[in-house]
Amino acid sequence: MLDIRRIRQDPEEVERLLAKKHVVVDLNQVNILDQRRRDVLGEIERFKAERNKSSELVAAKKKRGEDATEIIEKTRIVGEQIKQLEASLAPLDEELRLFLLTVPNTPLPEVPDGVSADDNVEIHRVGLVPQFHFEPLPHWDLGERLGIFDFERARKITGARFTVLKGMGAQLSRALINYMLDHARARNYLEVAPPYMVNYDSMVGTGQFPKFMDDAFGVTPHNYFLIPTAEVPLTNLHRGEILSADLLPIRYTAYTASFRAEAGAAGRDTRGLIRQHQFDKVELVRIVEPGDSAHAMEEMLRDAETILEELEIPYRTVLLCGADMGFGQAKTYDIEVWMPSYGRYVEISSVSNMTDFQARRAEIRYRPKGAKKTELVHTLNGSALAVGRTMAALVENYQTMSGHVRIPDVLKSYMSGVEEI
Repeated sequence: MLDIRRIRQDPEEVERLLAKKHVVVDLNQVNILDQRRRDVLGEIERFKAERNKSSELVAAKKKRGEDATEIIEKTRIVGEQIKQLEASLAPLDEELRLFLLTVPNTPLPEVPDGVSADDNVEIHRVGLVPQFHFEPLPHWDLGERLGIFDFERARKITGARFTVLKGMGAQLSRALINYMLDHARARNYLEVAPPYMVNYDSMVGTGQFPKFMDDAFGVTPHNYFLIPTAEVPLTNLHRGEILSADLLPIRYTAYTASFRAEAGAAGRDTRGLIRQHQFDKVELVRIVEPGDSAHAMEEMLRDAETILEELEIPYRTVLLCGADMGFGQAKTYDIEVWMPSYGRYVEISSVSNMTDFQARRAEIRYRPKGAKKTELVHTLNGSALAVGRTMAALVENYQTMSGHVRIPDVLKSYMSGVEEI
């Protein structure tokens, strides 16, 4: 959530930055609501001052033995007016809060302009794209032939865009999860096993609600929601807290299943493991002092990239342009892995700096050393990595002419020494 003082002081600048995301927000509406609220507060303060003055007159009259009945009655009426005004303030506050919850985060200055993903800026490419001396199979076909993916039975027991992993497929998924968690722990992330369901306030805290309610799976009648990413429970661990500066930076990692309705998604990406309603992911979250978030973001990017380098899967990293960024993101890198079946790079991780956007929504503050006032923290998150997409990339890039899949060296110890599926 943006700071109302920032919108109040320079709405044109905020609108200019939001235009970089190709988002149009009527900030005039924010200022109208804000002015109405401030007018009411002004009236309340005026009446309180009048009441205080009347109370002093009553005390003076009583001290002189004079009749103060008329002033007491006026003071009572003023008190009723204050109560009415204070009652009118609550719905105004809520209307303003709800409106601010729909306003996206503004991009940082270094975010490039652009109208689509085609305008993202490539940072680098790592690894050589494999050259096959045979026609490579897409992972969904190869996985079914090997008996490690079963999409039809998943469709039968649940529906479209779910997968059953079997045998070596289930073992490969578990190996990737364990390897990714070990990789994160070696980089000083604290492993957490959070709930897979959260409440409404948690989804608001990280920016999923109210804007993206259609993408969430609700759990009735309890009013819980299946998490779209471990970013939600990990960040909300500190919702409503004031942290000691000594606790920062905080680094969390978690393996969870993630659940997304993916409303409107269609086409080739819905085949196989690329765009599922339920998928596994290892997430990284950092909570840092504002001055440290830019450096923390670069570190998190390397934390994710080195996984693909150790797996020896070719990838590229891009800096997203404004139009391709998410609702709460101030800056985002996407890591895209090479997929032979697509003939292009496909996103496997996003690493994002949310600045103080989530912290203001979730009320996560810290007290700087030697300071009396508290400040908002900065939050960052990134996938390291999406397990299903990593498995899809591994199957496609490591397939052999005989229709088998080689196991990367770094995973063999996690696969009980198995070298090929």
